[in-house]
Amino acid sequence: MKTESRGFITILTGLYPFQDCIHFLAAIRKFHQEPIIILIDQVPIVLYPFLKAFKNVILKPAPASENTVLASRQAKLALYAASEFDKTIYLDSDICLLSDINDVFEYLDEYDFLLTEDVQPSILKATNLLRGKQEDLLPNVLPILQSVGLPLQADSVQYNGGFMAFSKTEVTKVFFDEFQRYFEIVKNNQDKLLLKDQGALASAIASVRPHMKILPPTYNYLSKWEEDYDIQDKVKVLHCTYPYRPQYAKNITRSLYTKVFDRFAKVFLPNQVTNPWRTK
Repeated sequence: MKTESRGFITILTGLYPFQDCIHFLAAIRKFHQEPIIILIDQVPIVLYPFLKAFKNVILKPAPASENTVLASRQAKLALYAASEFDKTIYLDSDICLLSDINDVFEYLDEYDFLLTEDVQPSILKATNLLRGKQEDLLPNVLPILQSVGLPLQADSVQYNGGFMAFSKTEVTKVFFDEFQRYFEIVKNNQDKLLLKDQGALASAIASVRPHMKILPPTYNYLSKWEEDYDIQDKVKVLHCTYPYRPQYAKNITRSLYTKVFDRFAKVFLPNQVTNPWRTK
């Protein structure tokens, strides 16, 4: 009988999130021993051993782009093809696990796809996807998104792609194909849209309608918007938004290795918060 495989995957494009990724790996290894694939681009090979210091880490090339933010978006589209597992959990590299998430793997026995809603789930209020002043854009969000060819409706939901879990099924393959197709629309309409993946993600879900489970925000807790949540359960997955970094979020990843690395990072790595690509 074939043993079912499962593992994690993340994205590391450029040096700005490198320190985050070290703490991401440390957090995963505190609770899980499954393989971790890193889709990597624009990181000097001399730094690879810092990542490989953690057991069972697999480095694969991410789609290359001078713009590291675009490279990370394109890598997200390639998750299905890059995964070697029957069951895959994708996490942004600025995430810190606060407990094991074995239940997510178990949910994939029943569902093709798992994810969480965005802090602002209504697509009608998704001004974060558009260029311009948000207060001026609010009445026109849906018409603008529809005008470029995204199949969204008034009841469509914005999801946060920082956490996704999927099984290797034909439906999931079609979903990622559609995800890529709709992201091309986003990329080709940057006069109206910001270079974000949420609109394409929502469009692929609306189009394919995979058998999916929506997990509560405790599985993708965005630290910057903690006042917007009303949750009773313990947070399992802490998503560290700017300027809150995972290495300062919880005393989860602290070890001699990470202490030494953090001192190295202050001298040799660029400051993540000042990443110039985030302003373009």
